[in-house]
Amino acid sequence: MSDVDVRVVGPDERSGNTGQTPGGLHRFEAVSNELTGSQRMWMGYAVLDPGGMTGVHHHGESETAIYVLSGVTRWWVGDRLDDVREARAGDFVFIPPGIVHWEQNASDTEPVEMIVARSTQEAIVVPVEGHPHAPEHAR
Repeated sequence: MSDVDVRVVGPDERSGNTGQTPGGLHRFEAVSNELTGSQRMWMGYAVLDPGGMTGVHHHGESETAIYVLSGVTRWWVGDRLDDVREARAGDFVFIPPGIVHWEQNASDTEPVEMIVARSTQEAIVVPVEGHPHAPEHAR
């Protein structure tokens, strides 16, 4: 028998906003070693504010899977950060390790709510300072 048992994490038990990405993206840890004893994964809840846009970043060695609960979000990718992927409520998004990108809420009035899962034990976010094709808001 394991020392770790089935654990339910309610909204009020999620860790505070991890605040790793400026620009209106709020991440809240829910499944992790610290909160649940998880050994190989991280999972959480994220909200991208209306009109929110993150800085340019990547997730290091971590694979990232996202399920969009509500809203419409865009991921800007590619060498010039000019190739857009749009996801709506009900869509899944996969971001491979090391893929440089930035995110944008397509709405100025409604937040985007997402469930985020990572293949690493922490929610790795690596800012990419000085990217030559960073959008104006991220410079």
